[in-house]
Amino acid sequence: MKSIVIAVDAMGGDNAPAVEVEGAVAAARKWGMAIVLVGDKVRIGQALANHDVTGLDIRIHHASEIVTMDDSASDAVRKKKDSSIRVSFDLVKQGQAQAVVSAGNSGATMAAGMFVTKRINGIERPAIATIVPNLKGQSLVLDVGGNVDCKPVHLEHFAIMGHVYVRQIMGKAKPRVGLLSNGSEEKKGNELTRETHRLLKQLDLNYIGYVEGRDVYSGDVDVVVCDGFVGNVVLKVSEGLAEAIGTMLRQELKSRFWARIGYLLSRPAFQAFKKKIDYAEYGGAPLLGIRGTGIICHGGSNVKAMTNAIGQAADSVQKAVNDTLVEQLHELSNQPDAAAVVAVAGTK
Repeated sequence: MKSIVIAVDAMGGDNAPAVEVEGAVAAARKWGMAIVLVGDKVRIGQALANHDVTGLDIRIHHASEIVTMDDSASDAVRKKKDSSIRVSFDLVKQGQAQAVVSAGNSGATMAAGMFVTKRINGIERPAIATIVPNLKGQSLVLDVGGNVDCKPVHLEHFAIMGHVYVRQIMGKAKPRVGLLSNGSEEKKGNELTRETHRLLKQLDLNYIGYVEGRDVYSGDVDVVVCDGFVGNVVLKVSEGLAEAIGTMLRQELKSRFWARIGYLLSRPAFQAFKKKIDYAEYGGAPLLGIRGTGIICHGGSNVKAMTNAIGQAADSVQKAVNDTLVEQLHELSNQPDAAAVVAVAGTK
């Protein structure tokens, strides 16, 4: 990965820039890619001085402004032109980097990606996707918060992008694509899902129809498509449930002597379970649909999460997710029965 350059927004996370810097050092040492740390050069330099970077290709690119969690997405892009988020995407546009990783304001990150690098032709709305564990491996859910008000064509594009990402990154040759609804029967859903269902049936995808909330974790669907409002609720409920289960287990294990003995005997299984549901193992959420690669991390990401997000970004670049997405859009737009897909040529 030595030819790949990743721009890391070093000022975005809750514990910036310490976590971003340490994650960048770990990623550069593990995979050998070049990393540009974007943000306050003094603060980043101080954090970097705590690590041995001998032989690592890590440099600092100064940005004088920081986007906070309270900034609106539009203000962050238009008024803070020298913010670490926007400058990171500027580096991608200028060809000085191929991907951006940020644990900052997700709305601002998405807006900066759209404003600076622009959308891929044929995609009306970029989407934020997230990888979730299931009983048979992993699934991709999108959108999880980028677009709370969607049209059927937006969900159609989410399905195409999810199909490409799972095929290229997760190695599934024919991903099963499902549309999240309140039941699997044809008559279920609302106006948005029913029209989207009609459009997806016309595409040359492995579309399996409506799926329910419980199917997200069953392992019977690889790409779960929904609008950003529903997707964000799914994501937050999942995070809350995982934390609640962990807390309840610890309380029960501490409450009785034999429970503690049982834990000691089954500790490897508990550790494996904890690793499977740990968001840090999956890095961040890919921002799909922009002319570049973006990975959006949780604001409270730890070093492991940041390290894996940087590796995830490099993997997306190396496996040419965006190039494949453009090819897929060309193929689908030329299908006689796929008139609903926006034509690639001339689309803004």
